[in-house]
Order: sequence, then structure tokens, then C-alpha cells
Amino acid sequence: MSSDTPTPSDGHAPRNAGVILGTLILAAAVANLNLTVANVALPDIGESFNASQLTLNLIAVGYSLGLAASVLWFGALGDRYGRKLMITIGLALAIPASFVAGVAPSAGILIVARIAGGLSAGLTYPTTLALITVLWSGQKRTHAIASWSALGTGSAVIGPLLSGLLLEYFDWGSVFLVTIPLAAIGLLLAWKFVPAHLAEADEPVDNLGGIVSALMIGALVVALNLVAAPGMFGIAIVLIVVSVVLAILFVMRQHRAANPLYELAVARRPTFWVAAVAGIIIFGSLMGVLFINQQYLQNVLDYSSLEAGAAILPAVVVMVLVAPRSAKLVHQWGSRATLLVGQSLLGLSFVAMFLLWGESTAYWIVAIPLLLMGLGIGLAQTPSSNSLTASVPIRRVGMASGTADLQRDLGGALMTSIFGALLTAGYASSMSDAIGSSGQDVTESTQNQLQMSYASASNIAKSNPQYSDQIIAAARSSFLDGDRLAYTAGFIAVIVGASLVFFFFPHRGDEARLHDQYQADDEASPTTTST
Repeated sequence: MSSDTPTPSDGHAPRNAGVILGTLILAAAVANLNLTVANVALPDIGESFNASQLTLNLIAVGYSLGLAASVLWFGALGDRYGRKLMITIGLALAIPASFVAGVAPSAGILIVARIAGGLSAGLTYPTTLALITVLWSGQKRTHAIASWSALGTGSAVIGPLLSGLLLEYFDWGSVFLVTIPLAAIGLLLAWKFVPAHLAEADEPVDNLGGIVSALMIGALVVALNLVAAPGMFGIAIVLIVVSVVLAILFVMRQHRAANPLYELAVARRPTFWVAAVAGIIIFGSLMGVLFINQQYLQNVLDYSSLEAGAAILPAVVVMVLVAPRSAKLVHQWGSRATLLVGQSLLGLSFVAMFLLWGESTAYWIVAIPLLLMGLGIGLAQTPSSNSLTASVPIRRVGMASGTADLQRDLGGALMTSIFGALLTAGYASSMSDAIGSSGQDVTESTQNQLQMSYASASNIAKSNPQYSDQIIAAARSSFLDGDRLAYTAGFIAVIVGASLVFFFFPHRGDEARLHDQYQADDEASPTTTST
């Protein structure tokens, strides 16, 4: 590595910095696109398989589930066995996983393919930020992270637009196939340009801890999806108990392991754990809104798939424009103030969604909350990721990058699951009330179909044209009741995250002092960390 700047405070960057950063951003984009490409296609998938809202939730969250469950473990494997190896294996495996999803003959196979794709991204995605942390330093690292955050997250937000365009000409399977050429290009570039064997650890990986962490996260995400589904509450409670037990075992394992997967002393640092929790809520809110919003636009406002995908563009543009400015604000204001401003704008976006989005909302009003969301996330994502990477020793960069990725993936899985569960519960309850007040003699079987999801109600309406208008009106109203519950939950989550930052994250001067202290402690004692 060579320094490209005259002052140490600016930091250094590697040779071919632009090509390497572009390759890492492309690899991150492949993972992020797959997080959201399914959202626009959910109405079509629902009709194709006559899927329940629970099934649609699992299809949407399956990729996040695989990714969230694996990033900590796979990040540690990258630290030990080589980050270039992880990124190439991950991109190679993404190709067959995307293909199977694109040609899946059933909803079950589609869910499995989505989870497999998430596991492949678990190999790739933590590697991208880990390599940025190793190859860049100082302000150059902050700006590289800002570009990675803006373009990587922006690709997730652009996923609905790309999906909408494809659905104008092809069936729903095309939205999963589109990432195959991108993964192939990323694989070739990574093989040629990404450096190998950089600051790798020589200690063995805590594989047992990795397995426990994957099972713990997987059980929690599945439980949150099942909790509001009819007849699934008991199973959901069992899975939550299993997740809690596994969490306890994971902590015990990390205390006893000679080379823990997750150094709890590092995790207790306020610049680490507060940034991690805040990031989970910030990125999770984005994924949750994208999941609900695409269904709202198509089901309630009757947008085409292309129009629904294009509707998210204001958030993308603002996010990409604001992120570079966010890197400057981190240096001027500190991470705490920048995070709080971003979180405040994100909270306002949920209030606007609740108050403004209805059955006949004009697009310029739909765009207001999306602009607020893009602005808030554009400001908040850089300080969150940068604070994590600055709080750990280089030998543990996989832990920081894994946690930064976990923010997006666990946050996305949790918030999408929570939003989906609330949407399911609110929709079913409202539809039940509508059926009861309709005065129609509805069989139990038909009532169950109507309460499954909007897509299921739409299929019933097509089969019963004499009642079509009444059914669709009830389904739209019921959907709105469900999504308002989700927006309320999102606002509460953002308030909790902002409160943690306000009360526990250090001010600018203290933040810089703590990071210097952490670095000195880690250099003095490479196997012991300070809190």
C-alpha cells in the first residue's frame, strides 16, 4: 500500500484505489440488489402461487435471513482465510442461487433459493467493508465508506425500479436473474484487482460460535414472521425461546473461547454498540419501508410495476447526493450529531407516511416521505459504519464489517418481519370486520382466502366479478390499516435508536479521544481490548 496524500490526517489509499473501490461497490451492489428485487414482484408472485401474506413475507425476508445469519461467522472466516477468497466464492455461489430463484416452480423452492442467495452474500458482503477498512485510513477511509454506503445502499433502493422495468416485459422470475451478469463481472474484477492476504489473522476461527450465532439469528427472524400468522403463534413462541437460549449460549461461548468470534470487550465500547443498534434500526427501516411501499403502490394506488419501482427514485437520488456530505459532517460535527440529524429526518418520514398515504394519494405527496427517508439515511449511514470500523483493531476488522453488514441484514430481516407481521395482522383483522359488516353470506373457506393477503383477495375478486369492486375496496382499506401499524412501529423504533445515540454515544471530542485510546490499547495488547 502507498500513501497518496501529504498529510497523515488525510490517511492513505491503495494503488488502483478507484478500480478496487469500484469492484467492492459492485460486489456490495449485487448483495444489496438481491435484498429488494423481490419487493416489486410480490403481487405477481402472490397471484402466481396464490400465496398467503406469510409466504410473501418469507420470500421477501429470505435473502436477508441468510445474509444476517451468516455475516458474523463468514466475516471471521475472511479475517482468517483471506478476504479475496471469500469475495470470489460468494460471487460465484450467487450465480446458481439467483438462477434457481428465477426458475423456481413453487413458493417453497423460491424461499430456499432466496436463503441460499443470502448465504452467498454473507461470504461477499462483509468482505467489501473489511477490505476498505484495511486498505484505506483516515479521512480517505471515511470518504471511501461514504461512497460504499451511498452506492451500495442506493443499489438496494434502485432494485424496485429495475424489477419494475423487467416486469413490464418478462415474468417475475426475471427479477432474480438480473443479478447473474453483475455477479459474473464482479467475480472477474475481484479475481484480477482485489489484493490478497492483507492483515489476516492466524488464530483459529470459533466455528462453534459461528454456528450458534447463525441458528440464533435464523430462529429469531423466522419467529417474527410467524407470530402474527394464523395458527403459528405457538411455533413462534417456541422459536423465540430457542433464540434466547442460543443467545445466552453464544455469550457464554464468547467468554470462554480462546479466540472468540465476537470480542465482547470491543462490543461494549459505546462507539461500537450504540452505532450498531442505531444502524440496525436505520437500515432496517429502509428495508421495511421498501417491502411495504411497493405493495402499497401497486395494490392500493394501482401503479404498474414500473411506476412503483420508479416511485422510489427520489430517495435514491437524495441518498447518493447526501452521503458524501455526510462524510464531511462526521469530521465537522462528529458521528453523534450527524446520526441524530439523520434519525430525526427518518422519524419524520414515518410520520408523513402515516398521515399522508391513503387510497387516492397523488404522487407528489407519496414522494415527500420518500425524500425525507433518503435524506435521513444518507446522513446516518456513514457515521454508523465509520464508527464501527474505527472502534476495533485491524485484526478484528471482520467483526466490525460483519456488524456493519448485520446492521443492514439483521435490521432488514427484523424490520421487514415486524412490518410484515403487523401488516398481516392488521389486514386480516380489518378484512374480517369488512366481511362481517358486508351482510353477505361468505363461506369459511372464502373468508380464510380473503384474509390471507391482498393477492388472495384479488384472485377471489376475479372469480366473483359481481362482487369484485366490493372485495377490492375492502382489501385496499384493510391493507392501509395494516401498513399504518407498520409505520407506527417504525417511528417507535427510530425514537428508541435516537434516544440511545443521544444518551450513550460520546460527543465529538470524547469520540476522537476514545478512538485514540482504543487504538493505543489494541496496539499495546493485541489479544486484550479495553472498554
